[in-house]
Amino acid sequence: MIYNEEFETLPREALEALQLKRLKQVVQRVYHTVGFYRKAFDAAGVQPDDIKSLGDLKKFPFTTKQDLRDNYPFGMFAAPMSSIVRLHASSGTTGRSTVVGYTKRDIDTWSELMARCFVAAGLTKNDMIHNAYGYGLFTGGLGAHYGAEKLGASVIPISGGNTKRQIMILQDFGPTAICCTPSYALNLAEQGKAMGVDMKSLKLRIGIFGAEPWSEAMRTEIEALLGLKALNIYGLSEIMGPGVAMECIEERHGMHIGEDHFLVETIDPATGEALPPGSEGELVFTTITKEAFPLIRYRTRDISRLIPEPCRCGRTHYRMDRVMGRSDDMLIIRGVNVFPSQIEAVLVGVEGLEPHYQIIVDRIGNLDTLEVQVEVSEKLFENGDEVKVLQNKERQIVKDIKDYLGVSAKVKLVEPRSLQRSEGKATRVQDKRKL
Repeated sequence: MIYNEEFETLPREALEALQLKRLKQVVQRVYHTVGFYRKAFDAAGVQPDDIKSLGDLKKFPFTTKQDLRDNYPFGMFAAPMSSIVRLHASSGTTGRSTVVGYTKRDIDTWSELMARCFVAAGLTKNDMIHNAYGYGLFTGGLGAHYGAEKLGASVIPISGGNTKRQIMILQDFGPTAICCTPSYALNLAEQGKAMGVDMKSLKLRIGIFGAEPWSEAMRTEIEALLGLKALNIYGLSEIMGPGVAMECIEERHGMHIGEDHFLVETIDPATGEALPPGSEGELVFTTITKEAFPLIRYRTRDISRLIPEPCRCGRTHYRMDRVMGRSDDMLIIRGVNVFPSQIEAVLVGVEGLEPHYQIIVDRIGNLDTLEVQVEVSEKLFENGDEVKVLQNKERQIVKDIKDYLGVSAKVKLVEPRSLQRSEGKATRVQDKRKL
């Protein structure tokens, strides 16, 4: 099933012609309506008329999150406030929040892109969707909600938190799909087990998980605990919210990007040089249909790669691989680049551990230190001496991290349920260094 066959299966040549037409229009519009872009283009010596082909886009300057913060709150808007029907904002935990606006047409576009995602996941109007993404200024909750309604499905707007009540509703209402962060899915599975609920007996058949990087191993873990098929969704508030890209149920190999609405490039995060499709690098998005808050060459800091080969599901748009980390949350430990998702992949492969961990980075003298705290399963102590079992397990994990990632770490195994639980995005890393 494909939601919008006309656009999702466009031949490449027709798709690129549509992209070019829309790109020319949006570059003209931002130059004449957004002071930031007029100055940035003039400083780079480029004009809207310089766009003659899609390849000309790389002549234009990048937009960064700092640019959005510098123009807080509404300096990047390309439409008057009288046309803005919705505002969302990031949490602002690392500085001023980034504010995004939507016109009515933007909301309609977003709703359709989310409906496409749900259909790609194998959902129809006959499904009931338990939406545990956070509502409010965060884009996740309302983005998924409007897409579910556009599809005609029933939606339970439960939002995040209040986990015991969520489990009760999952039992009583019998939803067939769930949307939340992957770490919260694990939290639900654990809480349900503690309450004596057989989570695999629920009616859930599809899980749509995003908003944080997660590994293939975590997918396997979630599927085993909840008895569903887990799919990856990608989005970010600045570009639209959830629904920028989505895996299809047929292949589950890369997320289909809504290329009739977004142009995507891959760049070397260090040099900014464009990389060919298929190379691993930082994703850069240009929005080509947004009215209120269009962005030109926005650096996402997300590390992934594009998959240009056509998918057997029939969709012709490029896919993107799962996000392996971010160029700005990449940890450099004694000269070695480490992503939290790489550590997670090591941990999930070790028997006797729970899928809850914390990474603590510090600096003692001039030396970076890496500590990984991970919860152990109660089953670990069924056969043998507790202290010896823990010591052996810690030694195994230290060796695995060294072998796979080339960095030395201290590993501390902690009691079940002793690490703080996530009710939204998991905070996996504490970096105590004064960098």
